[in-house]
Amino acid sequence: MHVVIMGCGRVGSTLARALEERGHTVSIIDNNPDSFRRLGPGFRGDKVTGYGFDQAVLAKAGIERAGAFAAVSSGDNSNIISARVARETFGIDNVIARIYDPGRAEVYQRLGIPTVATVRWTSDQVLRRMLPHGSEPQYRDPSGTIRIDFLRAPTAWVGRRITELEATGARVAFVARLGQGHMVTPEMVLQDGDELNLVMAEAEAEKIEAAIASGPEDH
Repeated sequence: MHVVIMGCGRVGSTLARALEERGHTVSIIDNNPDSFRRLGPGFRGDKVTGYGFDQAVLAKAGIERAGAFAAVSSGDNSNIISARVARETFGIDNVIARIYDPGRAEVYQRLGIPTVATVRWTSDQVLRRMLPHGSEPQYRDPSGTIRIDFLRAPTAWVGRRITELEATGARVAFVARLGQGHMVTPEMVLQDGDELNLVMAEAEAEKIEAAIASGPEDH
């Protein structure tokens, strides 16, 4: 797949190298040619000087054949305008924009442009490390409706089928067991040390957590 990236800062350059390592072709755009030094001598993709919302610059970067576009510069306005041009003018479906303002990120998310709200992501990461386990979810969608929680298998549920735990209202996305991820099957039984990734409605989280804490006897 060909990917066009706008912004050759730390995020953009890291993303470009990671995509190349996975076998994709990359064109990266930045208005400051000195920024391309972050890519290192091994980068094989195209380096295009200009602005990502300029249609001629996007065309030079190969946007017509791109399967994805990422706007990850340091400017919210530039990122969102570039994302809209890539989607609305060139018809790129897989578009994502980096947005520092979490309030604006939610607005654009609802308009159909996936966003990464840098400030919120960073604060969530810090909170998860500062607060007691379970106080903050692993992930909360931009609308605040769905959350993903990480949970080590509670002792009371060890030896019980995962489908029993799901009767609390949570859904187990996958299980990490002895360092390896496993998809859930109807017959899968919880083992000591299992790590669960639970998907649940934010509005039901408190009730679900209480039900899991009370053990399977109550269900």
